[in-house]
Amino acid sequence: MTLKTDEFYSKADALIAAGRFIDSKGWVPATSGNFSARLADGNIAITVSGRHKGHLQRDDIMLIDANGQSLDGKKPSAETLLHTSLYRRYPHIQAVLHPHSINATLAARLFKHEIVLEDYELLKALVGIDTHETRVTIPIFPNDQDIQRLAAVVEDYLDQHGDIHAYVIAGHGFYTWGASVADTLRHLEALEFLFDCEIRLHGVKKA
Repeated sequence: MTLKTDEFYSKADALIAAGRFIDSKGWVPATSGNFSARLADGNIAITVSGRHKGHLQRDDIMLIDANGQSLDGKKPSAETLLHTSLYRRYPHIQAVLHPHSINATLAARLFKHEIVLEDYELLKALVGIDTHETRVTIPIFPNDQDIQRLAAVVEDYLDQHGDIHAYVIAGHGFYTWGASVADTLRHLEALEFLFDCEIRLHGVKKA
């Protein structure tokens, strides 16, 4: 069994705090969602399967290796492969957050294939963006219980289209990531606001 370090507990505490904030917004109902943070040795702290993200304790954060294998005997989320594939592709990212929000769920129903965010000041909350005069595309992928197949679909999109800031799984939720838990939480909150704007704008137009 791998010894959990002070760094692990620090990252676990950051994920616990993020979970309480995200739950307070209603973005992780029931036991939905999963969160992770990468450690300096390449291992990953990730939420244990089936735990309510608004009531996380340290025992609800487990340790896996870079391939998603449990290092402490606990069971990770079924979607662990979606986390590990992002860490492999992006060596600079240190956290991945996945809420099951109503905005992401509705946006996927409304837009089907992608959500286009353009000319919003809040786009500057996303890393690398310094002007509202920006067009950001968030792809929407069909939900799939075969996570290995879903991860391959995401990888193929990234190979073809280059870097993105997030992606939505239809009828499910969305994934975003960043250089720290705090940065990733900023991305998540900004995207939630922008998804809401697009739903209200286009939903009104369709009515």
